[in-house]
Amino acid sequence: MLIKKIPKELKEGIISNIQQYFSEERDEPIGNLAAEQLLDFIMNQTAPIIYNQALNDARTVIQQQFTSLEEEIYALHAKM
Repeated sequence: MLIKKIPKELKEGIISNIQQYFSEERDEPIGNLAAEQLLDFIMNQTAPIIYNQALNDARTVIQQQFTSLEEEIYALHAKM
């Protein structure tokens, strides 16, 4: 699955967050290029998994709503 490019401003913010994390949590600096490469790696490894889980979650919600709708329609029909 190809990942669409994220907006430049958003990507820059994430890179900045990665640099801040490395500085605060690991007490080591990380440059822009290294942070961007880390972001790209993480996105390529995790985005398909997260995307598929989001689709599964959406499918579950839609199925629950459809079941509820069927029950409501059946309740209306039974009253006649």
